[in-house]
Amino acid sequence: MKPQIIKVCGMRDAENIRAIDELDVDWIGFIFYPSSPRYAGKFVPPLPAKAKRVGVFVNEETATLRETARRNSIDILQLHGDETPDDCRSLRGDGFKVIKAFSVSREDASFPAGLVKRYDNSCDYFLFDTYTAAYGGSGQSFQWETLHSYSGNTPFLLSGGISPTDLSRIREFHHPACVGIDLNSRFETRPGLKDIELLQHFIQEIRK
Repeated sequence: MKPQIIKVCGMRDAENIRAIDELDVDWIGFIFYPSSPRYAGKFVPPLPAKAKRVGVFVNEETATLRETARRNSIDILQLHGDETPDDCRSLRGDGFKVIKAFSVSREDASFPAGLVKRYDNSCDYFLFDTYTAAYGGSGQSFQWETLHSYSGNTPFLLSGGISPTDLSRIREFHHPACVGIDLNSRFETRPGLKDIELLQHFIQEIRK
């Protein structure tokens, strides 16, 4: 796979964001979930200038979510909680692009086909992440082969502990609906701060 979309998530430091915005990335993510170690706060820097801004939310009240997104000029909403297909359609009606995240277990390698099917045609993208009680950011990977069970219409991003050593694994993964990758904790020097040189090398290689 050669990703069409590269997303770097979990940002909050202005200089770090500015440096990543100079790389060949498409989306930069800000986490608005207070329990996350990468919580961006209520206000994020007026960056990036090039990449689209993704706001990550978990079971947020709809009015608060809309206000936070508009206040921070968020282009795309990434929903990691129990948001319903109707919630997703409503937010799309407000003019937002919507990503719905789904957890895939590392233990039994089963794909949540029934749950995912309920959201088909309700979202712009899906994101498949490794199951964790903390709603993501575990740094752990799942068996990507599980995703071959997905046959829906909605394009998806691959997430869950993608690391600098996964270049070959990404190149060898092929699914007609997979359009991108989500990079986060395995490229950090500490939560919320990315290693720019590591990301730059990885992105250059994966874009070849």
